[in-house]
Parts: sequence; C-alpha cells; structure tokens
Amino acid sequence: MASHQDHQLHFVFFPLMASGHMIPLIDIARLFAQQGIIVTIFTTPQNAARFQAVLTRDIESGLQIRIIQVKFPAEEAGLPEGCENFDMLPSPNLVVNLVAATTLLHKPVEKFFEELTPKPNCIISDKCFTWTTSIASKYHIPRISFVGRGCFCDLCVHNLSVSNVLESVTSDSEYLVLPNLPDRIEMTKAQLPDGTLTAKLRDFRDKMEAAETETYGMIMNTFEELEPAYVQAYKKVTKDKLWCIGPASLCNKDDLDKAQRGNKVSIDELHSFKWLDSRAPASVIYVCLGSMCNLSSEQLIEIGLALEGSNKPFIWVVRGCNETQELEKWIAESGFEERNKARSLVIRGWAPQTLILSHPAVGGFLTHCGWNSTLEGICAGLPLLTWPMFGDQFLNEKLVEQILKIAVRVGVEFPVKWGEEEKIRVVVRKEKVKEAIEKLMDGEESQGRRERARELGEMAKRAVAEGGSSHLNIKQLIQEIKELTA
Repeated sequence: MASHQDHQLHFVFFPLMASGHMIPLIDIARLFAQQGIIVTIFTTPQNAARFQAVLTRDIESGLQIRIIQVKFPAEEAGLPEGCENFDMLPSPNLVVNLVAATTLLHKPVEKFFEELTPKPNCIISDKCFTWTTSIASKYHIPRISFVGRGCFCDLCVHNLSVSNVLESVTSDSEYLVLPNLPDRIEMTKAQLPDGTLTAKLRDFRDKMEAAETETYGMIMNTFEELEPAYVQAYKKVTKDKLWCIGPASLCNKDDLDKAQRGNKVSIDELHSFKWLDSRAPASVIYVCLGSMCNLSSEQLIEIGLALEGSNKPFIWVVRGCNETQELEKWIAESGFEERNKARSLVIRGWAPQTLILSHPAVGGFLTHCGWNSTLEGICAGLPLLTWPMFGDQFLNEKLVEQILKIAVRVGVEFPVKWGEEEKIRVVVRKEKVKEAIEKLMDGEESQGRRERARELGEMAKRAVAEGGSSHLNIKQLIQEIKELTA
C-alpha cells in the first residue's frame, strides 16, 4: 500500500442511485463521520437533493462531510434528462440504460478523485459500481464494497453459486433445498434473486462478482445478533473481511432526520402524527410496498379492499407504482377514501417511514421485504406481513418468517417481473390478504411474534450503542484501514 502522511483518515463513498442502496450508505457515511473520519460522497444532482437537508445539519454540527456532484450522463445512456434514480424510470425497459449510465460515471469521477485533499485512504463503494475497483487499484487504497442486504441472503446466494444444485432443477416452480445452511430452507428457482434478471442484467451481475475478487472486504447493513449463525458462516466465506455495522437507520436520532431521510416527504408530518396519536397502541397496520413496487392496479385494489374489510385502522403508502393512475381513479370513483376516512390515512408519494414505524400506535407492517424496510420494521420491534416481489425479497421473507419467526406470509409464491405486471393481474385475492392481516394483528400466535419482534428491536439498538457489536465493528474497520495505509 502507498504511504500516507499521518493525517486524519479520509473515506470516499459511492452510493448507487436507488433508494434501497443510497439511503443506508448515506447513513453509513454519517456513522463514519461521527467517528472523526473525513467523508466525501460522490453522487449526482437529483440524488444529492434527496439527502442535502440531513447532511447540511450534520455539517453544521461539525462533521466533516463533503458532497461532490457529478453530472449524470442521462442523454448518453438514452434516458430522459433528469432521470437519475431507478425509482424515476418511466419504464422498466430502461433499467439496463440506467445501469449503463452508472458505468459512464467512471472517467468524470476519476478526474475529481485526483484533486481530493487530503488523499483518500479508503473507498467504500456500492457493490454495483464495479469501476471503483480500478480507481482503488490506481491510487493503491483499499476498496470496501457495500452490500445492501443481510448475511442470510448473501450466504444463500454464495452457496448456490458454488454448488451445482440448480443444474438439476428443471422448472421455475420446483422447490429445492438451499445447500449448506444452518437451517433447512426450501425455495423455488423463480423465487431466488436471479429469477427475474434479464440476460443483460445477469451479465452485469457476473461483472460485479468478478470485481469482488479484487475488493479488500465488505460492510453490511445488518447486526450480528440478528443472524448470528449466518454472520459466522459468511465471515468464513469472506476470510473474515466482513463488518456488520447496522442497522444504519438508527443513526437518525432526531425526528427531523427521520422525516427527511431518503426523499421529500409527501405529507405534513404533524397531520400524520396527530392521526396516529388518536389511535390505540399497536392497533394500526402500516402498508408500504417499496419505491419500486410493480403490482398491477387490480392487485392494489384487492389490497385496499382487504384493508377496508379488516376493520383495522391503517396507513397506506401509494408510491412508485406503474399503475398508480388506475388505482387513484378507483379510489376516487369507488368512494374508498371517503368510506374509510375515519380510520385510514392514504399517503401519496414518499412517507417518513422510520418515524411512522416507531410510533406506539403502529402494530404491524405490510412490507415488500426489501432489506431496508425489513430492518426498519425490526428496529421498531414490529411483526411483519410479507409480500415479496423480486430480487432478495423472497429470501428476506424466509429469514423473518421461518428463522426469526416475527412474520406472517400473505402467500405470494411467484415473483412479478418488471414490465410483465399485465400477465399476472392478481397474485393474492382480498380474502387471503384480509385473513393474513387478522392473523398478524389478532391471531393466536400474534403475541409471541410481537414479543420476539420487540426483543429484536432492543437488540438492534444495543448493537449500535457505545460498545455494541456494530459500533465496535466500525471502530475495528477504521483501525484496520489506518494501519493498512500508514
């Protein structure tokens, strides 16, 4: 490694332009800044605007955080001007274009990198930015990759990749036992993370895996107490170059930070909290299916009818759906919102999720099982109702339902591929959704689930507190980089 003068450590962060990747890595950058590290964050103008307010408060408090905005090559990649995030794509067919655009950032970023002072000691990059490997190599500094999912999921994927289990699977609907895990996990081929990838995206995935062979180590937004057997097993895979430093969302102590985390909130927080304050403890079900929800309007209507039929107070976040216009038309014409106004709150757009989940009136969370939402539900000590759609979401469902035993499955068996929503209009009927809501909130086993979820929430808080496992892991990583680049 190149020699550096004895100065304050400088870490450079590269968050991917997708909410599920960007939000936790920005939180992680803030955690490192709180440890006295100089932090530089590379991003694009539209994405910088999403977390500018939170970072400005951090900077004003004395943290050394710098944001470098790089022009996003939308036009060169065949994207509409200003389309700089996966949740801004007008069509799922443009996913490949946005992936291509991220690779075009390499040269302009490298020009900025040359002028950074003090000289960086470490790159912490989203795993998807494969080209940061060459920058790290050029400047003789370690690259740490950020993996936006948990150890259980990553170990499952790794074990499949080094086994020949999938070779004997002839059908997407055929169940297989995932190899060499502490628990017996059965899934269909279609439910696995690569089940919905196109050929071009599989090629990109292969490049990511190749880049990982040149990476010094990885950080993960999880905590050791959540999935201890899987953390230990995955540490062996990574030759102990794995640091679990989450849940990152818990770095947001201030309500304003929680409210402004990720994007501009689409509702008056005061109104939503007055509404929640009027509800009984643990009585409200919160429904949010992620920023890249791709369910059909018919399916969303079924969810709405199930919420109405449950007679439970609910908050329903409607955002990021290709079919939002059809849903809005139904809400207006059917009188749904008017009929349920006494016990419901419909939020259109971005919701202050961590703030809502932490309110004592919320008693359950219907989630798509994206890793961030899953962790945020766990941090809030809430039982989960699971509706996975694609990617790592079916594996995350297995973790919370089968291993942690804090979740109820709605009953989704097949992923919905982006752009193919019309082929599978309704996956789960309203009767099944209503039944699952009732089981989560009032079923015979609901109290046990609630207690286990509450215990995990307390474990999460202890992990990030002074002397906790995640807090110590951050300190250990900083010390290792300091010794490595001395």
